[in-house]
Amino acid sequence: MSYWSDLIMNCISILCLFSVFPLILSQLSNDPDQLLNWCLDGMHHKSRPGPEDELFEQCTPWKNRSCCTHNTTRNAHLSNLYNFSYDHCSHKKNMSENCRRHFRQDLCFYECSPNIGPWTVQVSMKIRNERFYQVPLCESECIAWFSACVDDYTCTDNWVRNLVWNKQGNHCKKGLECKTFKEIFGTAENFCEKVWDDSWKYTPDNQPCMKIWFDGEKGNPNDNVTILKVKELMEWGKSGVKGRDNLPLNFILTAVVMALFVQQKKYCSLSSV
Repeated sequence: MSYWSDLIMNCISILCLFSVFPLILSQLSNDPDQLLNWCLDGMHHKSRPGPEDELFEQCTPWKNRSCCTHNTTRNAHLSNLYNFSYDHCSHKKNMSENCRRHFRQDLCFYECSPNIGPWTVQVSMKIRNERFYQVPLCESECIAWFSACVDDYTCTDNWVRNLVWNKQGNHCKKGLECKTFKEIFGTAENFCEKVWDDSWKYTPDNQPCMKIWFDGEKGNPNDNVTILKVKELMEWGKSGVKGRDNLPLNFILTAVVMALFVQQKKYCSLSSV
């Protein structure tokens, strides 16, 4: 092939690679107020965060500004909200109450948090049209969560992609063996980042990071994390990248630059032979 033919093929290959990730590379809005007060487009979420007279038990911290209702939080505690069972390895043993409490708190964050705007991406699922991706979760929160579950059982490290679903709920794929969380995940970091398919990003406590356990009467510490992220995104936007509008052009320009680099490196290597 000629130099230019190779260059075009490299561009096409890189663009194909990038097409897998279009929605995780930019926020869905350029409005700071919207990003700071974002409720997921999901089955049980409110359209806009606001106060609730009462939320159920572990979801109480969000009652002053929440994306969930009392009924949603009650069902999150007392029923399988999405027909999801944490006991998919019940033949080994049911999930311990200590571990379940952490997953319940994680579910409260998912249903109630208004702080996920900058990390929200679009998806196409029966239960939601949006999800959050790589929200920074404080290291101490993640370690506490994993420590509570280390001796519980599961059959896969990614519960979103690797469990089988039917009318009865979620099940392990045929051939998968139930093992302890310690055996499946290995580390707290691997657990937090993989279990919900990269919803969380393991983040040191000395960096801006989210908490799923906090005293709501003292305010929501995650507000400041979101404010810092929105400021960062707005500064980034001033450099010429405006949300999703310029995303295709950014992909093309990035692919061309990368292709030129790969091509130049290839031809320089050939010329040196």
